[in-house]
Amino acid sequence: MTTTGPRLRAVLDDIPAYVPGRAPAAREGVRAYKLASNENPYPPLPSVLGVIEQAAQQINRYPDMFATGVAEAIAAKLGVPVEHVATGTGSVGVCQQIVQATAGEGDEVIYAWRSFEAYPIIVQIAGAASVRVPLRDETHDLEAMADAVTDRTRLIFVCNPNNPTGTVVRRAELERFLDRVPADVLVVLDEAYREFVRDPEVPDGLDLYRDRPNVCVLRTFSKAYGLAGLRVGYAVAHEPVAVALRKTAVPFGVNAVAQAAAVASLDAEDELLERVEALVKERERVRGALLEQGWPVPPTEANFVWLRLGEDTAAFARACEEAGVTVRPFAGEGARVTVGEPEANDVFLRVAAEFRPRG
Repeated sequence: MTTTGPRLRAVLDDIPAYVPGRAPAAREGVRAYKLASNENPYPPLPSVLGVIEQAAQQINRYPDMFATGVAEAIAAKLGVPVEHVATGTGSVGVCQQIVQATAGEGDEVIYAWRSFEAYPIIVQIAGAASVRVPLRDETHDLEAMADAVTDRTRLIFVCNPNNPTGTVVRRAELERFLDRVPADVLVVLDEAYREFVRDPEVPDGLDLYRDRPNVCVLRTFSKAYGLAGLRVGYAVAHEPVAVALRKTAVPFGVNAVAQAAAVASLDAEDELLERVEALVKERERVRGALLEQGWPVPPTEANFVWLRLGEDTAAFARACEEAGVTVRPFAGEGARVTVGEPEANDVFLRVAAEFRPRG
């Protein structure tokens, strides 16, 4: 007999673990805030919460496997064919569906780095190879990404706005990039933070997808819509790609409560976007205060700010936590700080004012 246990895929040995934003530890006399996960700080709207409560009464039944009601509502809102909409468990779930549909052993997936930390994980799980193209001035170097395309390239992620830096690529440079990418390579415009964009030069990915069959737009209900705990994401892509994404989806992955909440959130969009506008104003206040303190904070079009801290990253994260806020550190690189409620942001800004990075 052997005691080694079952044989697992060797590719799993080197896969980096996804690091979620830490919840703050409770401390006597200190109110704790979580600014580590890019969550919407507002609770569900009463109208959405009512729908959630009603849907929960039917959880003994399987949900609609293809989230048909959600797809139809998205298609109507965005003005796209419903056949072009595919759903999944958050945008990261759809990311995994996309990689499974396009890349395998011997294939390459290109993305900027640093960018969304799930990209290398899901690429490696699929057995494909990651091609990481370093950021330039904290944003995508699209020219270098186009230069990195080979005959093994199957997929390219463009995170716009980029997580964790919040920076964007604008229409002219993105169109030049897309013109250089071969027609048989899928380009995913990851727009998880699209609702927070105010720069008019940042294109709506849907405008680019319409006449480019190799462009897929990825979005989520987790951020602006405040449904992070229910996991609903979606892709808009031409029918061959959308069909493939439905094939690679986990059956019944988007649960019935999540589906009901997503449709209700679209119905309440005007009220939700008022909250988004309040977060955008708070984002500008936070970044403005950091700039006044002397921090070199890149312009951000997301619901977070990025501080390039290098070796001071861990010390800064500890200082924030001691004051009552958790941020998302990336060891040796920097910290991403979600824009939360004003009280939480004020605590973070006090720490930032007192903390001075070395050098």
